[in-house]
Amino acid sequence: WWRDEHYKNGYEILFTPHIGKSWLWETSGHLGFYKGNMYAPMKIDEDDYYIKPMNCPFHIMIYKNRLRSYRELPMRYAELGTVYRFERSGVLHGLLRVRGFTQDDAHIFVAPAQMEQEIVRVIEFVVRMLRTFGFDEFQAYIATKPEKAVGDDAHWERATLALKAAAEKAQLAYEIDEGGGAFYGPKIDIKIKDALGRLWQCSTVQFDFNLPDRFDMTFTGDDNQSHRPFMVHRALLGSLERFFGMLVEHYAGAFPPWLSPVQVKIVSITDRQAEYAVAVRDTLAAQGYRTELDSRPEKIGFKIREASLEKVPYILVVGDKEMAQDTVAVRERGGRDLGVMPLNEFMSMLSLLVQEQRNTTEMARG
Repeated sequence: WWRDEHYKNGYEILFTPHIGKSWLWETSGHLGFYKGNMYAPMKIDEDDYYIKPMNCPFHIMIYKNRLRSYRELPMRYAELGTVYRFERSGVLHGLLRVRGFTQDDAHIFVAPAQMEQEIVRVIEFVVRMLRTFGFDEFQAYIATKPEKAVGDDAHWERATLALKAAAEKAQLAYEIDEGGGAFYGPKIDIKIKDALGRLWQCSTVQFDFNLPDRFDMTFTGDDNQSHRPFMVHRALLGSLERFFGMLVEHYAGAFPPWLSPVQVKIVSITDRQAEYAVAVRDTLAAQGYRTELDSRPEKIGFKIREASLEKVPYILVVGDKEMAQDTVAVRERGGRDLGVMPLNEFMSMLSLLVQEQRNTTEMARG
């Protein structure tokens, strides 16, 4: 689903290496400014290789593999990239603070004239993605130019105004963090509010006036002259591990059907229904539903209680009657009994529920 949404929004999906030669990290400045958060190098064929703390240098190298024209911009590269950062053991905290994590990273290369329109597009994508997961309350923080910074004042002002305009168009309340930007560009951080009213850091949109200079990135403009593109770092969900932790907290484990790790649990009453229960599971799995089967020789009440504690959205009970009639007895999370129905009828009902979330996303895009 994440990949589909990015393809629809004009992104190319990348897969980049987990290690890179030292010259890459020297050029990017990571060895000079970020080495304390990087793991020790590996010596391979007389070269030092570092496991990557970020994906951006690899995306830049893909951009630079040939000359680029203004007609190709904006270029949008996205990756579910795993990165590794050395964190002190005292700050590690479950899924929320780890040393290796996968982030929905993207880098966008634009001509200066395209900047504001592209930022609006990115912020709208952020809001749409978060609302799809059930988050409707946001707080945005726009960080402006610090005392020590690269890039000229005009670029900083233009980029900061673009962030403000995008937040306002998306109807995001925001606060200004004066001087809180990185030395290489202003940014907007978006925090989401969970069901308990807690704020969580999630999405980031960050301008970068530094790396395009360090890597001498260029494109040929309509004047046939060489120009420097603007670069935007972007994460919609941030660390997936952290985002999953936030989802668990937000839903207290009772995920909506489309998002639940197990959507349906089939429980048989006795061993006589074991073969039929397997057939029900296989039919559901063939349609792409995430299912589990409990055919243990335990009392049916015990198995139903266990499945209920797991907060599975739907429990299908199969006994002799259901087996004879090719039906299933459906119990909804929370204990509501939906009665006995043909398996195809249940699958149609579940399909509508799962598709509803996709339809919501499509409507939001329109």
